[in-house]
Amino acid sequence: MSGFLFPKTPSGRSSLIPKPPWHYSGEMLTVEYRTHPDRVAELLPEGATLAGDDPGAVALIWADWQSAGDTLEETLDPVRSQYKEVFAVIRCEWEGESWSRCPYIWVDKDFALVRGYHQGYPKKLGDIWMTRPITIGRAGPRLEAGGRFGATLAAAGRRIAEIRIDLVETKSSPGFVNGHPMLHNRYWPAIESDGSASMDELVTMRGYDGEIADVWAGDAEIELYESPTEELFLLEPLEVIGGYYHRVGVSWKGGTTLMRNSDPAG
Repeated sequence: MSGFLFPKTPSGRSSLIPKPPWHYSGEMLTVEYRTHPDRVAELLPEGATLAGDDPGAVALIWADWQSAGDTLEETLDPVRSQYKEVFAVIRCEWEGESWSRCPYIWVDKDFALVRGYHQGYPKKLGDIWMTRPITIGRAGPRLEAGGRFGATLAAAGRRIAEIRIDLVETKSSPGFVNGHPMLHNRYWPAIESDGSASMDELVTMRGYDGEIADVWAGDAEIELYESPTEELFLLEPLEVIGGYYHRVGVSWKGGTTLMRNSDPAG
């Protein structure tokens, strides 16, 4: 049987995702804000502590991606390569190093959902929309001072987040919260469904060949809403730090296992 991931077949053609490396190009809208540090602490893995500086800092990021394997064949069949996502990022310290961590994330395609499980992202399905910058006409904002952007996230039929960003000036970096290697948990319950795990790992990952361009900072607003199936609203905004737009490109091939339960089934 062939294929990087299920379903495995003799040809491997049905696999949800190709084998790495994976390449990503897209654009992001980010709002950074401060929440209660104790809410951040609740989402940290065992042994991790709050960041020493600005422990309540959070980033909520919308991304519109085109992704592909090394052959780039998916770019000629866009339904297999294009997707959107929204993810929350917090920061922490573990083993004497600073890390970024994604406690919540939503995507709108199955291949992105399953690829995230392999990497350690706790992905769920969502309905995601972002304002697109334009270069001609009047049906959208330009990448210039005064450009206005909005984005929304809904899950299970309920809107749970929305942002507004008014561009003010160019910057060299789109914020600081999502600026460290990622610290993820990879977990899968055992088939016995008795509380034991078939996989229980703490992992890290970061990309290579990263590029950013067209970085703009601006004034931002953010609203989070309660839902019976989501807990993002618990990271309630107390103070907005700022908003950002930027384009990004990055590739990913593999991560590193930092800690593994030596006997998950026991």
